[in-house]
Order: sequence, then structure tokens, then C-alpha cells
Amino acid sequence: MNSRLTGRPFAMLCLVLACAVACNKAADVAPDWFSGFKKPANFPEPVYDLNANPINQAGFELGRKLFHDPLLSRNNTISCASCHIQSSAFTHHGHDVSHGIDDKLGTRNAPPIMNLAWNKNFFWDGGVFHLDMLAIAPIENPVEMDESVVNVLAKLRKHTLYPRLFEKAFGSPEISTANFLKALSQFMLMAVSSNAKYDKVMRGEDHTTFTADEQAGYAVYQQHCASCHAEPLFTDQSFRDNGLGPNPINDQGRYMITLNGADSYTFKVPSLRNLKYTAPYMHDGRLLTLEAVIAHYRREVRETPNLDPLLRNPDGTRGIVLSEAEKTDLLAFLQTLNDEKFVTDPLLGIGN
Repeated sequence: MNSRLTGRPFAMLCLVLACAVACNKAADVAPDWFSGFKKPANFPEPVYDLNANPINQAGFELGRKLFHDPLLSRNNTISCASCHIQSSAFTHHGHDVSHGIDDKLGTRNAPPIMNLAWNKNFFWDGGVFHLDMLAIAPIENPVEMDESVVNVLAKLRKHTLYPRLFEKAFGSPEISTANFLKALSQFMLMAVSSNAKYDKVMRGEDHTTFTADEQAGYAVYQQHCASCHAEPLFTDQSFRDNGLGPNPINDQGRYMITLNGADSYTFKVPSLRNLKYTAPYMHDGRLLTLEAVIAHYRREVRETPNLDPLLRNPDGTRGIVLSEAEKTDLLAFLQTLNDEKFVTDPLLGIGN
């Protein structure tokens, strides 16, 4: 053996060669941080047809970039993420109604982007029936992004990065309306909230159990709330009049879509998941706290023509009868629906 390759220099050379081999092997292995869409064990089958838009890493990353890109608005200042903030479970936390382009006020509270693969329709009035069509509404709304999809596509085609990203995701650098919307859907489909304490109890993970107060609150929920806020999504996705009454702009909810009088002042039942992060509440954000929400159902349900029958009692009164102890227990249970992993998951954040 050549003496110049013995001792410490030889050892260093071996180390360098070993590192080079390891790096080459690592480069051949796909990154393991993206595992694709997985249905939680305690969830039903998705409504969205995943075969028509298979989620892949490149498509997801493209959708995530688009979701956070203000290029989608008229003056390049407002992105989807401006009103759907991850730390607030993709709502506009603290705003009764969202602020859009030029700081214009909308008319409704921004709903969370969460578990959309199981949604049959979208928005408080159900005006969009397919996830792939969802982004068109805020892009073209004059007080949200005030742009047109045609202009957005033109801007993306001129961009230095997007043609290459579309080619990576869909096999062609062509930036079509369909692929643009599918990419956004791929990102939103991955926004799955299924790791709250409730989910771990239901799946029997880590020997997680409810406390006595949470278990009592679960019983209160099952008795008084589950008819509308059905497990495990905690919404039955129906449209109901919960006795709030008209607001100052006389938003009539579902009626504005169907023009059916039976839908006047009905709004989509929201999920009870992640309430810790999504205040204020109701379609117009008029209630600031969960205590106020429960107070409404206990004592403040108004007489309205389409009031949900579940809020009418046999004795002629309205609302849900809860004792103070039941209210406290219910609040304890609702805390088990908060999913900290969801609001902090780096997979969904802009920094990736």
C-alpha cells in the first residue's frame, strides 16, 4: 500500500468518499415529508373524487404557492392566505367580516379551510358545489381579490417560475384554468384536521381518554348538538335558521342562491372543530366568544319564519335548555376538538 494513503490522511479520504456515496444515495430517495392524502381512520370516505385530481407532491407544492401568492389579486396585494390564516385554522381571526382588496369590507365571516374533501358544497350559502370551482368566487369578488381568472392566468404565464412548476405538477407548462384550479384544490384537500384530543380518543391512540368533565360534556353535546353538528366532521352540512335574526345588511343566506322562501336566513352549519382559533362566530361574526354562542342558544333565539324546528320546545319556548353545570361541561368537551397540529403543521405553511 502506498504510504501516502496510510494513517490520518487515508482515514480522511475514506470519510469523504463515504459521505459522497451517502449523499448520492440520499439524492436518489424521494423526500419523505410528503405522504399524500390519507383518510383519517375515524372519518368517512371523502366526497371529493380524488381519482379525478390525484394529489402529488408537485401539485400540492404548486397549490400551496398559489394559495399564498398575492398575484391572484388585482393589485397583487391579497392572497388566499390573507383571509385564511393557518394559525387561525385558516380563518380571518378577530375580524367579524373579512377585509379584502384596498381594505374593503366583505359581508360575511371567513369560513375555515378545513376537511374540505368531505364537503358537498361551500360558503355560508352553499353557492359553490365543487371544490375545484371554489377559488373563482374570491378571485372575482370585487371586495375580496377583484381580479379575473383570465388575468390571473396571464400573470402566471409571464412569471419566471410558474410554467416550470405547472409542468412539474401536470406534465405540461401550459397554465390552463383547469390545472390552476386543481392545484389549489390539491393544497386545500391536504388541510385535514383530524388530530384533536377527540380524534385520539375515538381512535384509541396513546391510551388517550376524556376527563370526567369532558366526558360529561360529550354527553351534553350528543343530546343537544349532534343533530346539526354531526360527528366526526361536527357538521351535517345542512342549511338552518338558528334564530339569529336579520343583520343590518339583511343577509338572507341560502335564499340568495335558491330564491326559495324556505331558505330565507338559513346558513350552512359550521363545524365545531378548532373553535379555539376561529373566533368570532356565526356567518357575520356577531358573537365574539363561545360563551356568547351558548348564551344565544340558551336564551336569545329569536322567532323567525324558518326557525329550525330543533330550536322549538314543546312548551312553546325557544332554544336549548342547559344548566350552568352542563354549559361548563360542554365548553370542556369543545376544547377537545382543537387541533394544535393542524394550525402549526409546516406542511401547510408559506415557509416551505
